[in-house]
Amino acid sequence: MSSVNQATRIDEGKLNAFVGQMLGDLGGASSVAMVRMGDALGLYKALHTNGPMTSAELASTAKVDPRYLREWLSNQASSNYLSYDAASAKFALPPEQAMVFAIPDSPVYLMGGFDLMAAMLENQPKVQAAFKSGGGVAWGDQAGCMFCAVARFFRPGYHNNIVSTWLPALGGDVMKKLEAGANVADVGCGHGWSTVLMAKAFPKSRFVGFDFHPGSIADAKAHAETHGASANTRFEVGLAKDYPGKDFDLVTCFDCLHDMGDPAGAAAHIRQSLKDDGTWMICEPIAGDRLEQNLNPVGRLYYAASTMICVPTSLSQEVGTALGAQAGEARLREVILKGGFKSVRRATETPFNMILEARP
Repeated sequence: MSSVNQATRIDEGKLNAFVGQMLGDLGGASSVAMVRMGDALGLYKALHTNGPMTSAELASTAKVDPRYLREWLSNQASSNYLSYDAASAKFALPPEQAMVFAIPDSPVYLMGGFDLMAAMLENQPKVQAAFKSGGGVAWGDQAGCMFCAVARFFRPGYHNNIVSTWLPALGGDVMKKLEAGANVADVGCGHGWSTVLMAKAFPKSRFVGFDFHPGSIADAKAHAETHGASANTRFEVGLAKDYPGKDFDLVTCFDCLHDMGDPAGAAAHIRQSLKDDGTWMICEPIAGDRLEQNLNPVGRLYYAASTMICVPTSLSQEVGTALGAQAGEARLREVILKGGFKSVRRATETPFNMILEARP
């Protein structure tokens, strides 16, 4: 190291610290496959249901090969994903880790995030080519599991916030309208989890979910049927700039405005589709207006997703504004006001989202 230090004046302390960071990053990257197998094989669920088990006990319960399982369990214990008691030779899923790996309705359930990381890696060749061409990668052309991964990733946040926190944070009488019976359009609904959650909470209201991806609309219809929300929901393939309807009391956009090719055009159409006393609720990733405000763990993940998913999707569409997942409130406000809305305010926020309310 001494010759290297003399030539380039490397600070060995900084180098060792950075290598330590890289070991952590590589460990996290290696966890994508390990965690997804644990989920797919029911290993987390078995530990959550049955409590601490030896490797042999878990292998028998989950019906997996004991030798493979021993190696997987060792990795999980060294990752602090599972605990290990040397005296009893038993592995356990602590309650805090269970909220992340084994409880789908938990607000911090992150299995969808691991699926999303795998989809992003699968998407790399297409996005890498787009770096050279400057073109986009259409939503329908991205990695095959991207759509289900995105839906699974966002669902816990929607489940724990839309009805209980986000909708009540809107001004005026939005909640009263929903309880009495409102017309609602969920634009960019994807697999329809947001639409279904609202429809079940407000059975007197009528909900229509629009998305430009036919495959997602098919899944949304299936989700509505499975979860008993078909009576007051319907789903249609439609663009944010030309979906039908002129009398909506509420329009919602969950984590999709920044993906649109022409978000200002979408805002203008949404404005025209609302009643004069209607409301547009926009859920977007949390972000500051300057890069230095987003140099944190949440921003790190969002910038990666923006590079691999959001910007390529927008650039594949008409206009190709490419707001990105870290556009920030000021830029979003500019787009919304350009669409003809008179007021925009931040209604509420979480560590991962900001909820904007726009009114005509």
